[in-house]
Amino acid sequence: MSDDAKSAPRISPRTGLPIIPKAPPRPTGRCGEAPPAALLRAAEQFNAGQYWETHETLEELWRHEEDPVRSLYQGILLLAVGLHHLLRGNYHGATTKLEAGLERLEPYAPLCQGVDVARLRADAGRCLGAVREAGPRGIGAVDRTLLPRISLEPPAPS
Repeated sequence: MSDDAKSAPRISPRTGLPIIPKAPPRPTGRCGEAPPAALLRAAEQFNAGQYWETHETLEELWRHEEDPVRSLYQGILLLAVGLHHLLRGNYHGATTKLEAGLERLEPYAPLCQGVDVARLRADAGRCLGAVREAGPRGIGAVDRTLLPRISLEPPAPS
C-alpha cells in the first residue's frame, strides 16, 4: 500500500465525506503558535459562509498534521460541515456535526493558534440550541444571525 493510500481519509459511503477518526482530542503545546496560512484561509472561508470550502481547506491541513492540534482543525471542520447541513435543511447532519465539532474544540479553549475557541464554541452552541429548538421541520427558519464566526486574536508580541 502506498503512503498516499495510508494517509488518505476513509470516505463515508453514505455522505461521501471523509470520516474523522474518533480519537479523543488532547491539549497541545502548539496553541501558542501563530496560525498556519491554511487556518487563516479557512477562517476567511468560514466567516464568508463558504462552509464546503472551509471543509476542503481544513481537511488538507489536518491530514498532514501529526500533533494533537489537528483536533482544533477537525473541530472547526466539523462545525463547517454542520453549518453546511443546516443551510441545506438537513437536521440530523447539522446537529450531529455541530455536536462533534463542539466536543473536538473543548480542549483548545480559550485560545489556540489565534482562534478564539471559547467564543466560537459559545456561538456554535447557541446555534445548535436554535437548531434543536426548531426541530427537523423548522430548521429552515433558524435565525441566520446565529451562525457562528471565527474570531482571530492578533499574535502576542515577541
